[in-house]
Amino acid sequence: MMLNNIDKTKRLSTEALAEFVMYLFSEQMPFNKLLGIKIDKLGVDEVEVRLPWSDKLMGNPIHKILHGGVTAAILDTVGGVMAVLYSIKDFEEISVQEFQNSFSNLGTIDMRVDYLRPGKGEEFIATAKVIRKGKKVAVCRMELHNETGTHIAFGTATYMVG
Repeated sequence: MMLNNIDKTKRLSTEALAEFVMYLFSEQMPFNKLLGIKIDKLGVDEVEVRLPWSDKLMGNPIHKILHGGVTAAILDTVGGVMAVLYSIKDFEEISVQEFQNSFSNLGTIDMRVDYLRPGKGEEFIATAKVIRKGKKVAVCRMELHNETGTHIAFGTATYMVG
C-alpha cells in the first residue's frame, strides 16, 4: 500500500482506518522503519509495538543495553498510535482526506519517561492505554517490557489529537 495510491475520498470503516493508521506509523515514518518497529493492534483500547534487538540500537556497548532514546521513541510511538486509534473509534466511517484534515495537528505535546531497569533483551514490547481523552488532547500511559516480561520503562504522554 503506497500513500500516493490511496483513494483519499473513499470512506473507510473504523477498522480499515485503524489499519491505515498502523500502516502510516510503521511504513511511512522513516524513523520508525529505521528502528525496526512493528505495530499490532490488540483491541479497541490497546496497541502493542514490538522491536527486535539490534546492535545498532545499543546505548551501552559494555553491557549491551538498549539506548535510552530508543526506549523513549518506542514509548512515544505506541502512545501516539493509541491516542489516534482511540480518537478514531468515535467515527463510524471517515475518508482518508477527512482523517488527514481532522488530525493535521497530531503530535506529542509532552512526555515523561521513567527508566526502571536496563534495556536488556532480545525483543522489546511496548503497550499503551488512554488515561483521558478530550476533543483536542489525549493522555496515554505506556509501558515497555522485554520478551521475558521484565518491566524496563514506563511513560506518560500528552498528544494533540484535534
